[in-house]
Formats: sequence, structure tokens, C-alpha cells
Amino acid sequence: MYFHKQLRNLLAGIMAVLLAMFTFFGCSSTKSKTGNDDAAEQVYVPPGKHDEFYSFMSGGWTGNISVYGIPSGRHLYSIPVFSQDPADGYGYTEETKALLNTSHGFIPWGDTHHVEPSKTDGLYDGRWIFVNDRNTPRLARINLKEFKTDETLEIPNTAGNHAASFTSSNSEYVSAMSEYSIPLPKPLGNGTDVPIDSYADNFNGMCTMVKVDQQTGHLNVDFQIELPPFDYDLGRFGLGVSKDWIFYTDYNSEKAHTMLEANASQNDKDFVLAINWKKAAKIAHQGKGQIVSTEYDHNVINHKTGWAKTEVKKKVRVLQPSDLEGAIYFLPGPKSPHGINVSPKGKYISIGGKLSSTVTVYSLDNIKKAIANHDVSETINDIPVLSFKDVEKEQVKKAGLGPLHVEYDGKGYGYNSAFISSEIVKWSLETGKVVDRHPTYYSIGHLTIPGGDTRKPYGKYLIGLNKITKDRYLPTGPEMFAGEQLFDITGARMKLILDFPVEGEPHNAAELPASLIDTAQVKYYDLDKNENPYVTRKEKDAKVVRKGNRVDVYMTAIRSHFVPDNIEGIKEGDEVHFHITNLEQEWDIPHGFALMGMRNSGILIMPGETRSIVWNPKKKGVYPFYCTDFCSALHQEMQGYVRVSPQNSNVKIAYGTNKEL
Repeated sequence: MYFHKQLRNLLAGIMAVLLAMFTFFGCSSTKSKTGNDDAAEQVYVPPGKHDEFYSFMSGGWTGNISVYGIPSGRHLYSIPVFSQDPADGYGYTEETKALLNTSHGFIPWGDTHHVEPSKTDGLYDGRWIFVNDRNTPRLARINLKEFKTDETLEIPNTAGNHAASFTSSNSEYVSAMSEYSIPLPKPLGNGTDVPIDSYADNFNGMCTMVKVDQQTGHLNVDFQIELPPFDYDLGRFGLGVSKDWIFYTDYNSEKAHTMLEANASQNDKDFVLAINWKKAAKIAHQGKGQIVSTEYDHNVINHKTGWAKTEVKKKVRVLQPSDLEGAIYFLPGPKSPHGINVSPKGKYISIGGKLSSTVTVYSLDNIKKAIANHDVSETINDIPVLSFKDVEKEQVKKAGLGPLHVEYDGKGYGYNSAFISSEIVKWSLETGKVVDRHPTYYSIGHLTIPGGDTRKPYGKYLIGLNKITKDRYLPTGPEMFAGEQLFDITGARMKLILDFPVEGEPHNAAELPASLIDTAQVKYYDLDKNENPYVTRKEKDAKVVRKGNRVDVYMTAIRSHFVPDNIEGIKEGDEVHFHITNLEQEWDIPHGFALMGMRNSGILIMPGETRSIVWNPKKKGVYPFYCTDFCSALHQEMQGYVRVSPQNSNVKIAYGTNKEL
């Protein structure tokens, strides 16, 4: 009996342990989820399904734009803009090379910083994306039906085009602004060759207002405004009640020209420049200011021919602040301000001070009252400086160390990045009180909320664009991709749900709903409407033509052969132009072309498109070429040969496919 009792007790104990184990492990695997499990569900996009948003991120020193899906963080595409791209031949093909022309010559690289979608009534409309090149002052317009660069425009009288590519509420204008003041040519200044230490007397900033044709999107420098020699950092057009205004942060009111990290941080305050662009445009169109000689390149793709052409512009209208009475003001602000953003209704303007722990919020109503009451504390270069106490709404305290940028969620909250303390801080726009904060990894720069710079932010996600990656991913040597972080902001507290690496160094980003773009995509080009001057619509029309030492090869590509695929009669020193037409009329069937010894780039040709690339053979031999984009089961067989003979040879031009030459 005792043994049986002990056995029953032992079995009961075992059953209790098993029950406890089952309960613990069973519940943990089927009923409860960790925070990571929940986050994974939020960003998971099942195979075959699409993301909710496109995120367009500037590529920084890549000179291009990268496109990601949100919330998955998947890299969807890279749009070449200011830099050549050997992936598809952008900037190498004869059709696209002109897009990289400038008054300095052909410049095949850039530094993209700020992407801005086109707008209608203060809302994204899905037509275009604008982006700036900081180094060689340029703007570009990207066509969102094709995800291609349609146009580039050089900005004259400007250097360090940083506060650029921001758009007005109906994309009437895109802004450009010099971060680095420079000496201006006569008659604006004393000429461009002056001593650097004459900065305070001979250097100036320049604001440029670029008009956008509402039908074609074509860009045109409408007018410029000469400014004091400060550094103009970032800008935003107003929204709603402030839609007629544009605001810029500026630093270096000390007018320093060396060791700026110390010499440009001496004053207690710097400024925000406020311009009523609508009034300024009216004044310019009345003929005020002066027309000055200059030179800058304007490069535009002709959609019928597919070729970019360059127009060299020679003149520009420049206004002085004295021409803009009642339309231009300085607002005092914190020392060395950086980002500037406007609230969705346009009532408030917020800036971050890099050397402070506060965000300064201005009130448009206060600004208008100060203007009406002439509450001016001083005048700088004919620009009235409004009294700080009269224009300020509030200081957001405990906004982190080194607050840089602010975004709005459309629910009454602002979110600012803090670079030094590596965090995002959420605060009430009404009270200025901080309500939440979350660490970032690491040293966040810009942050973006989908639609955060529109009248109606989508407000579901926030992306932190971090500057330092360190240990967040597998190491890749001394150089690493930048790391972005996706937050869920639907609740009272921010929740980190995804880390994802990105190309280059994104300086800002813009998110558009997929539904605004995806249904309008061009999937292939109608071959019958191809007006490229070198198009070959049928294989029987393929040919090779010599004119002196120039040889034009009119070639077709279709699964899975080129016509012609054997070419003879090319000579050392010839200039050979390959014009290749993709005869396919089906989505996602591009063909590539690469030839051994080609020193520029291989190319991709989309269905129905013609692309041209130049080859200069230097020595005799037989050179194979092939399709670089896997197109069919017989892709490997899509190849051919070019025979190059000595310059003094008598080998005649001969070509064909599937025949003896």
C-alpha cells in the first residue's frame, strides 16, 4: 500500500510538471507573442503582395534616388539622376548623356539631398519627384510614370545648392538656394575673382525661384533674389494659410569664411528668412530688378524621340531685397539652425537648433501681426528683422541634444530628430509639451512621416534616417550602408518595428501611397510611336552604314537573337554607333547589350525602346557581344561578333544573321 501511495504521488507530481510545461510552452507559442513577433507581422508583406507606400530616398553621394517599399523596407529600384549608371547605361547612352551637361562641362556625378513630390492643393499628386544636386547646383525632375529623369536644370549664381527642390502647394515653383555664399559676377558684384578674406564685402547668397510648367513639368528659372553673405541651410514652402510663403534657415550671420565650426557660432542667434514668394513673383513679373548675363545649362528629354537636348541659357532676372518691400523678412532664431518644417494647416513653423536642446516654433499669426505693427529690431541688407518675442509661439524644451528636423503626423503632434542624443522626441503642437521619446541607432538626421509635408499627413509610420550604422547589421568592412528605422506611430507611444539598410546616405525621403502611382505605370513603349531617329522597327531593316570613320549599326533585339549578329568591315580607330531597338511589346522583357573592350558602359533597352552607345575599337580582332539581361531559356545564345581590321585594310562592311558574310 505504501508503495502504491508513493507511486500515485510520483505520477501526480509528474503530471503536474507536464501540465505546467505544456501550459507555459503551449501558451507562449500559440497564445502570446513577443514584441518582435508583433513587429514582424506589421512589416511583413506576403509573397506576391505589394507595399502600402513607395519611399523615395535621396542617395547623397550616389547622386541618385533609391526607392523602397514601406513597411517591408524592400529595395525596389534606383533612379539614376545626376550620376552615370552602368547598370542601364544612363549618362553613357547618346540619348541620356546631355542630361549631365553643365556650364562647367559634362559632370557625371552628383550629391542628391532633398526629394520632394509634386503637389496639388497641398497634397501629393503622383506626377513628379524633384531633387537637388548640392555640389554642382542643379535641380532634376523625375517622371513617376516611368521612374526616369526627364529633366535637369543648372542653377546660376549659386554654390552649395542645399536648401533646394522644395515645392509650393500647387507646384507652381520649386526652390533653389545657395548654402555657400560666393562672389557674384558684375554688375551684381565686383566680379568672381576676389580675395577670399573679402567675404563680408564681396560674397552673397542667392535664392532662385524655378517655375514649373503645369502641363509638361518643364523647369524655368523665373527670378533670383540676391541675399546677404550667410549660409542658407534648409527651406520649406508654407501650407494652407501660409501657402504664399517660403521659409529658410540660415547660419553664419558672423560672415565667417574659415574655421566655421568655431567662427560661425559666435552670435547668440541666427535667422529664418521668410519670403512671400507670391508677392515676389508679382514684383518680378512687373519688371523689377535687373536682367544680368550668365550661363547655365537646361537639359530636357524629348519623349517622342527619347533624346535629351541641352539649351544654354544666357540671362536671368535678379531682384534686390530693396525691390521686395513687404515681401521679405528675417526672423531671429536659435544659433546654427538646421531643419525647418511647416505644420499641416500652415499656422506654425518649427526649426531645430543644432547647438541647443530646444525646438523653436513660430506662429504665422504672430509674424503677420509683427509685420503689420512694424515690430522691426534692425535691418540687414535692406531686409527687416522682426522682433523675436513678437513672432515666437513657444520653445519645445527637452527636445533632445542637437535637434535637427521636425515632421508632423496630422494629429496635433510634432516629432523631432536629435542627432547628438540619438533619439526621436514627440511633442504636442498645441502645448509644446514632450509626450514620448524613443532612441535611434545611431545619430539620426532627417526623419519622415508619409505625407508629413502636406496638408493631410498619412500619419501611420515614421522613418528615422540615421547617419551611423555600426553594429546594426553584419559588418562589411570600414564602409557600411546607412541604416533606417521604421516606427509605428498609430498609438500614444512610438514603436520601433524595422531596421533596414539603404544605399548611399539618404538626407531626406518622401513617401507616397502606392495607389497614387502604381496604376499609372508605363509597362512598355509602343514601337509604332518610337520616333528615335535611329529606330529599327523590323529585322529586315537592320543595317550597318559607314560614313568616313563613323559607322552606324542599326540593330534589333528580340528573344533570343540580335540582327545583325555578325558584323565585319569595322576598322581600328572607327567611331561605331550601335543603335539597338528592343522589338518586344511585353512588360518586363528588357534586353541588354555589352561588347568586349567597350570602355563606357553596357546598356539596357526597354521593350519598344531604342538606345545608342558608342564604341571606339583600338586594335584588330574579333569581339563578342551579348545580351546582359536574362530574357529567355536561350538567353546564353543571344550573342554575336564584330570583326575589327587594321585601319588600312580593304575589308568591306558586311553583316547579317544566320547567313555567311
